[in-house]
Amino acid sequence: MVLVVGCISLSKAQTYGDSILTLRKNRVAAFLKDPSTPLNEGDAQHLHHYKPDAAYRVRAAVELLHSEQPFRMPTSDGTSKAYVRYGKARFEINGEPLELTMYRSADLFVSPAYRNQLFLPFTDATNGDGTYGGGRYLDLSVSDIDGGYIIIDFNLAYNPYCAYSSGYRCPVPPKANNLPVPIPAGEKKYTGPMKQRPRPDSPPNPLTEAERNLILSGDTAQLLRVIQDTVPDEGRILKALSDDIDPQDGLVPLLAKRMYQAVRDSTHPGVGIAAPQVGINRNLIWVQRFDKAGEPFELYLNPKITWRSKLLRKGLEGCLSIPDTMGQVLRNYAIRLTYQDIDGAEHEEMVEGFTAVIFQHETDHLYGILFTDRLAEQAAATYHRVNEEVELYVEQAH
Repeated sequence: MVLVVGCISLSKAQTYGDSILTLRKNRVAAFLKDPSTPLNEGDAQHLHHYKPDAAYRVRAAVELLHSEQPFRMPTSDGTSKAYVRYGKARFEINGEPLELTMYRSADLFVSPAYRNQLFLPFTDATNGDGTYGGGRYLDLSVSDIDGGYIIIDFNLAYNPYCAYSSGYRCPVPPKANNLPVPIPAGEKKYTGPMKQRPRPDSPPNPLTEAERNLILSGDTAQLLRVIQDTVPDEGRILKALSDDIDPQDGLVPLLAKRMYQAVRDSTHPGVGIAAPQVGINRNLIWVQRFDKAGEPFELYLNPKITWRSKLLRKGLEGCLSIPDTMGQVLRNYAIRLTYQDIDGAEHEEMVEGFTAVIFQHETDHLYGILFTDRLAEQAAATYHRVNEEVELYVEQAH
C-alpha cells in the first residue's frame, strides 16, 4: 500500500522523515552528476539540510489570480525574468498566519513540459544566518492543487545556483514572499568555496538561416531597420532572450557594420544599439564611449555584466525601438563587464558614469528587458537619495 503525501510517496514501513531523507539523497546525487550544475561530487560535504520536520509541511488555501499580466522579476545579476502571478497560498506555521504568491514562468509556459509548473521563491528570518541570504525556492505544480488547497513542504526548499557560484541569473524573491518568521527546514547555507561559472568551451550555435537572410537582406551597404515595440511581432523579438554569437562567423562584420549605420542614422541617432533592435537575437552591442577621448563607438560581443555598484544614478533615457517615450531610470553608477572583441579575444573592464548607463541599457536588450520594464520595476521599490547635487541613490532594504 502506498500513501501519497504532497509529492512524496510513503510505504507503511517508511516514515515521513525517512522519505524526505531518501528524496534528498537522490536529488543531491542527481544534482552533483548533472554537467549543467555549478558543483561536482567533491562538493557534497558542503551541502547541508535541516532535519525533516513535519511542522513545516503545511496545507495552504489557494486563491487563484485571474487576468494577471506578465511582470519582470529581478534576478541576482541585475537583470530580470518574465513571470505571471498564478495564485496566493495562505497557511499557518506555529499559529502565525502567512501568505506566499505562486508564479508561472512566462517563457516556460509556452512549453507543454512546463505548462503546469509553479515557482515559489521565498525569503524568511533564517536568510543570511542558517540559510542562503538570497532566499530559497520550491517547485510546485498546478496539479498539486486539490479542492482549493495545496501542500507546501518547506522540507523540500532548495538553494538557487547563485548560492554556489557567480554567473547565474537567479530570480530574487519578491517582497510579497518575504516571510517574517524563521523556516528552519529544507536546504541550509552552502559552506564550500564559491565557484565562478566559466564561459562555455564550445562555440555558440551558428546563426540561423533566418538570421543570415536578414543580415544579407536588401542593400547590404545600407543600415538594418530598427524594429519597434509598437509592432506585435517585433515586440516579441525585443522581449526575447538572446544567444551568444560566434566571433568567427563570417557575417559578424557585416551585421556589426549595418548596426553601426543604424545607430548613426542622422534621422534617429543614438548612443548605443543592440542586435535585437535590428531583429537579431544575438549578444552583440555598439556603445558610444563618452569616457574615452573622441567619444568613439565601440563593438562588444557577448558582453556580461559581472558586478554592479549599489550606488545608483538617475538619468533620462529613451530608446530607438520605443518611439516618443522617455523616462527617468535608475542605473548602477559603476559596473564590471566581460566581453569579446570581433577577433574573439576576452576582455574585462570597469566602467562608470553615463557610459555605464549605456552599457546597462544595451545589455538589458540582450535579456529582453526594455527601459520601460525598468521604470515599472523601480516604481515598486524604495530608494534613498544620498547626494543633493547629483541624483545618486541606494535601494532601501525590505
